[in-house]
Amino acid sequence: MTQGLVIKSTGSNYLVEINNQIVNCKIRGKIRLSGIRTTNPVAVGDNVSVELSNDTEGVITEILPRKNYIVRKSINLSKESHIIAANLDQCMLVATLILPETPLEFIDRFLVSAEAYKVPAIIVFNKSDLYGDLQEVLKDTMDIYTKIGYNCIAVSAQTGENVDTLRTMLKDKTTLISGNSGTGKSTLINRINPGLGLRTGDISMYSLQGKHTTTFAEMFHLDFGGNIIDTPGIKGFGMVGMTQEDISHNFPEIFAQLENCKFYNCTHTHEPGCAVKKAVEDGTIHPSRYHSYISIISDDETQKYRKSSRE
Repeated sequence: MTQGLVIKSTGSNYLVEINNQIVNCKIRGKIRLSGIRTTNPVAVGDNVSVELSNDTEGVITEILPRKNYIVRKSINLSKESHIIAANLDQCMLVATLILPETPLEFIDRFLVSAEAYKVPAIIVFNKSDLYGDLQEVLKDTMDIYTKIGYNCIAVSAQTGENVDTLRTMLKDKTTLISGNSGTGKSTLINRINPGLGLRTGDISMYSLQGKHTTTFAEMFHLDFGGNIIDTPGIKGFGMVGMTQEDISHNFPEIFAQLENCKFYNCTHTHEPGCAVKKAVEDGTIHPSRYHSYISIISDDETQKYRKSSRE
């Protein structure tokens, strides 16, 4: 038995790096993780035990303890969740204001998940070279998040703007790169580390959405130190296993107001004396963030989990 690092997952096969050699692995039986029902028990970034069949093939027999992971609700309704990646130092959400426009609620849902699983998040606004008259919109959008403590950076994969800064932020860390299709994740990664040669695609002018070029999650080693995990573009980000209280705690600016609410179990929706609603009214909490909070706590999954947790 030996140990290795999962660097690619195709859903049924896994590439595991063992002593700088790549081994093609499958899972023995059903590996179950305590408290998690998931479509993919093994994720990129996992450290695993492997029983080798030969120099190039083996079987994963155990997942070693994780320090963290990022998870979202699976599109497969028979399962509860999909683990995007594990054992991360940080995550970068690549967003764009146009071609396509990343909804603020999508950004907020990603950040809530990152907060819940203790993964520091950075928001990278790509395609800054295309914004023209939208520069003020970019500034205002970045201000929403910098004011509550998130690191935001505007970059251009085409011109190279702030790419050197990104390299500094990525150096010697394991970083998940995520975002909607078409935000230019793969192009940006190629600009950061040209030798990787990731496939890129064009924007569909019919839907103004990106075409999927990354099919499976995969880890790449950076020439200057560190690892990045590139993931397929995602359209939605559903919460998994969170109560309404959990969600409010993972909006930092809402959490900061909780002790000032009149009622200890305030839902911040209709109660009198709600400090959160007052903070929205006076501009301390941005309306778009409060809208995202309301949307998330209204999810069917959140309501179902909240009910079952009280039974």
